[in-house]
Amino acid sequence: MSPVVLFSFVIGYFLLLLGVAWYTSRNSDNESFFIGNRNSNWMLVAFGMIGTSLSGVTFVSVPGGVGSGNFYYYQIVLGYLLGYMVIAFVLIPLYYRMNLTSIYTYLEKRFGINAHKAGAFFFILSRTVGATARLYLVISVLQIFIFNKMGIPFEATAFVILLLILLYTFEGGVKTIIYTDTLQTTGMLVGLVACIIVIIKTMGTDFGGAMSMMADKGYTQIFNWDVNAPSFALKHIVGGMFIAIAMTGLDQEMMQKNISVKTLKDSQKNIMTFTAVLMFVNFLFLVLGGVLYLYAAEKGINVPPDDLFPTIALSETFSGLIGVIFIIALISALFPSVDGAITSLTSCFCIDIIGLNKKAGTEKEKKNTRLKVHFTFAAIFFLMVLLFKWINDKLIIDFILKFAGITYGPLLGLFSFGILTKRQLNDKLIWVACIAAPLLALSVDMLSNPAWYEAKLHLSMPLLKEWSAATFGKYRIGNELILINGLFTFAGLWLISRKDPSRLSLQVV
Repeated sequence: MSPVVLFSFVIGYFLLLLGVAWYTSRNSDNESFFIGNRNSNWMLVAFGMIGTSLSGVTFVSVPGGVGSGNFYYYQIVLGYLLGYMVIAFVLIPLYYRMNLTSIYTYLEKRFGINAHKAGAFFFILSRTVGATARLYLVISVLQIFIFNKMGIPFEATAFVILLLILLYTFEGGVKTIIYTDTLQTTGMLVGLVACIIVIIKTMGTDFGGAMSMMADKGYTQIFNWDVNAPSFALKHIVGGMFIAIAMTGLDQEMMQKNISVKTLKDSQKNIMTFTAVLMFVNFLFLVLGGVLYLYAAEKGINVPPDDLFPTIALSETFSGLIGVIFIIALISALFPSVDGAITSLTSCFCIDIIGLNKKAGTEKEKKNTRLKVHFTFAAIFFLMVLLFKWINDKLIIDFILKFAGITYGPLLGLFSFGILTKRQLNDKLIWVACIAAPLLALSVDMLSNPAWYEAKLHLSMPLLKEWSAATFGKYRIGNELILINGLFTFAGLWLISRKDPSRLSLQVV
């Protein structure tokens, strides 16, 4: 299909989003932007969170990973189920009881200002890098299959996409995103199912036949019982549990939408409904990956994993309709993870870093400050996307999970220490503990996985390999990295803490 025609569908989709944004942002204020006036419909939030949680990386990298990792990714998804139960019945009640706008305000009330700032800092760092990595991946796909053919440079594509995202988020914030995420999740899921059906029919089989063919190839294997492998079942499940707790329950972007729901009970229903749908959708993405690899083997297609889905969907074999469906589904998967990230980062910086809600001034002055912060984060996103283009990394989901394991560890340690203990921290040493733990976790992970870092850093590390063999043998740290990091943080906080019987920890009863 002509890239101009595909581009026209992209523009049409943006115009639809702008229409929704205009309608939902009327008479909006800072409370609408930050927490949607605490009046969001829980069903809309649950459905829209699917798109935010999955993103364009899931749409491209999860299917692409099936060729080398079978269905092992689903072990992580099973861990998510356990993590989301902790969020629903431990963290959400805590946030509602304290009536929080930013979840990191809990850390200030529990430990002091430095804990609050540290929590906000690690969220900002994690979400900025993670969201821009996702953004880069999808822009790269659009660039290869549409904009390069139109003579439009990558930098212009990234700039325009971020500008358009700004246009529909800068006014309404969370209030708008609740509705745009619902629209975009619908587009993504319709596209996912349609692509599976079309590719299976093209191969001349049905769903059952495709599953049998995948089983013959070994793709449908879910559990890996090799204890030394990074994808060992227990490591993936435990790692997935703590990834869910940290990247959803301790993440302002995800929780900002949850605490915008009117009541605690509805927010809990939102989390559990979201979990059930998420598990089913992730399975469909893995099925899609298996189908893509079967089709690629049949047609002799050999491309990098992240390029497999777009290469097949936009090939001349399929009708123009499947190309349009793919592009709409891809951008539908992209925008919920980017618009929500910019909005939550703006909220976090305004509330947690500069204390906008505590400052004197008119509503108009505060709104102007918030808009400046919002545009600044958009500029940072643009620069980070250019940095990822320069690095030109593939299979970005590996990088995102690894980076999350390093940066979300301090959040996991801080919140768990606050909830599980009655001890008080030395406020002046909190930063030392929260910075030392990720550095120690990174060092341990490098020692366990020297080959991964050699490939990513394009360096030869023979000495590190020798140390790794002597220390870890064949064992490789996987997604349990986030738990290791959280334990390091917890231990560091314990060393700088003291008993304080006069202050009870804010435990959930």
